[in-house]
Amino acid sequence: MRKRSYSPYRGNLKRFDRHFFDGKDKFTYIGFGELGGKAHGLAHIKGILESNLKEQYAPDIEVEIPTLTVITTDLFDQFMKQNDLYEIAYSGERDDKIALAFQQADLPVQLVGDLRALVQEVHSPLAVRSSSMLEDAMFEPFASVYATKMVPNNQPDADSRFRRLVEAVKFVYASTFFKSAGDYMKATHHSTRDEKMAVIIQTVVGERFGERFYPHISGVMRSYNFYPTGNAVPEDGVVDLALGLGRIIVDDGVAWSYSPAYPRANPPYKSIGDLLKQSQLKFWAINIGKPPAYDPINETEHMRKYGLEESEYDGTLRYIASTYDPQDDRITIGTNIKGPRLIDFASILKTNLLPLNDLLTTLLKACEDTVGSMVEIEFAVKLGREQCAPAKFGFLQVRPMVVTRAEVEIGDAEMTGDNVLLASETVLGNGVLDSIRDIVFVDQDRFDATVTRDIASELEGVNRSLVDAKRPYLLIGLGRWGTTDPLAGIPVEFGQISGSKVIVELSLPGPGSALSQGSHFFHNITSFKIFYFSVHYWEDYGIDWKWLKEQKVVSEGKYIRHVELPSPLRIKVDGRNGKGVIRHD
Repeated sequence: MRKRSYSPYRGNLKRFDRHFFDGKDKFTYIGFGELGGKAHGLAHIKGILESNLKEQYAPDIEVEIPTLTVITTDLFDQFMKQNDLYEIAYSGERDDKIALAFQQADLPVQLVGDLRALVQEVHSPLAVRSSSMLEDAMFEPFASVYATKMVPNNQPDADSRFRRLVEAVKFVYASTFFKSAGDYMKATHHSTRDEKMAVIIQTVVGERFGERFYPHISGVMRSYNFYPTGNAVPEDGVVDLALGLGRIIVDDGVAWSYSPAYPRANPPYKSIGDLLKQSQLKFWAINIGKPPAYDPINETEHMRKYGLEESEYDGTLRYIASTYDPQDDRITIGTNIKGPRLIDFASILKTNLLPLNDLLTTLLKACEDTVGSMVEIEFAVKLGREQCAPAKFGFLQVRPMVVTRAEVEIGDAEMTGDNVLLASETVLGNGVLDSIRDIVFVDQDRFDATVTRDIASELEGVNRSLVDAKRPYLLIGLGRWGTTDPLAGIPVEFGQISGSKVIVELSLPGPGSALSQGSHFFHNITSFKIFYFSVHYWEDYGIDWKWLKEQKVVSEGKYIRHVELPSPLRIKVDGRNGKGVIRHD
């Protein structure tokens, strides 16, 4: 007989009864193993939502965890063993080869029956999400390391819906062994052999608009704001909101950011033109129209990115957009006049049409009290037809976040001098570091925005050698690190630069280079206590390239140079004031 889980929250959940929507319980599990970190976090907060928040915000906002079931870790183990998949999983083969091998394998018989029963009655889109044992640990949250696959689940026949769901589950299983996950494991000093994967199958918050399905709002809220502006302080927290699926925030790093203490305040901008350029111009949705080319090992197989003209056609901008009036050179709340749209959620945040910000601040405090630390939460909102209400608020995830509170002070005199490599007044992190002797940098004379993918690949090799040698390093580059737009910076995944303890971005000319606080890349940086310096081209402080290029070269590639110093750098970051300096002997 299989051993049952000892998770303290499993006792509050029910086994899947093959009635996904119609059953009494909206949070169930399949199997006898563990729930995994992501599902465990949801189970942790489930009681708080049901007992405190549901009635408090009704009828304006319906607060809930969208209906889900969890495939527990024992079924992952059984799938791996019965199909003899460990050899290919640990082979170091390309991701596509591993994914194909998993697609060709068979799921355990008892799981197949439950999945078949699920799709028999469900015809709306589903999110198939990872929930590994290591996800959402305090210092190793594994944000965006494993896959999430959306399935439209709208085919008229149950057989087709069943096949797409099975493919998605297998893809999430396979992502346990993808290269990015292996690189991440090395940074956390774990082995892939330590990992077990549970899978969450969950209804997607949103609405159908023709051939698209998406929520009006996706969001990420954090207890601590690393880059406060105006009157806000770090402890006020920060919220990132966007139109459409949350991928636009957590992967693309595009959002409307604001302090929940000052929801009516706009982010800093030099001109209305700059504000419009920085705002959201695209959104992600599930494609429920013409089926795409069959590609079960593509995470975004059933997703597409659309322009604002499609959302305008769908009518979803009504309560979340404002309009630039060129005649008066001002922004007007709403979409009643013609002109460029600005996704700023002003009708909700500035006129309080819906008490969303109040809900978020209440929810954040409840999560902090329950988890016992500062947190980050992810959510999605479907707005009602009339004046936004009744809205449906879907709570998707809670994870702890790491904030170092050591007091560090940096005087103005420390920011300049002959032995300053660089300084900045836009720095993430807090503390003092005096152990780094290795610097890896992108040569500014050879940098070209059209080859940033090649730069990322070259960096990966240097990172691997330094990680193997257990030598943490300072990384310097141009443009935004971790961007999905290769013309805006260097599109690295976190695993490709996982050995860095200090990262510097020298911004490119133009707006929009700020690091998104809602992105998974950002979350990994903060969780690993990595210092992140933004050196803006318009500021007084710069980088001493002359001194840097005079140092001992360890290796040099087409775009990257690795140098070693005779003595460690002295790095100080005052997280309270966002100031940092890197000094050398």
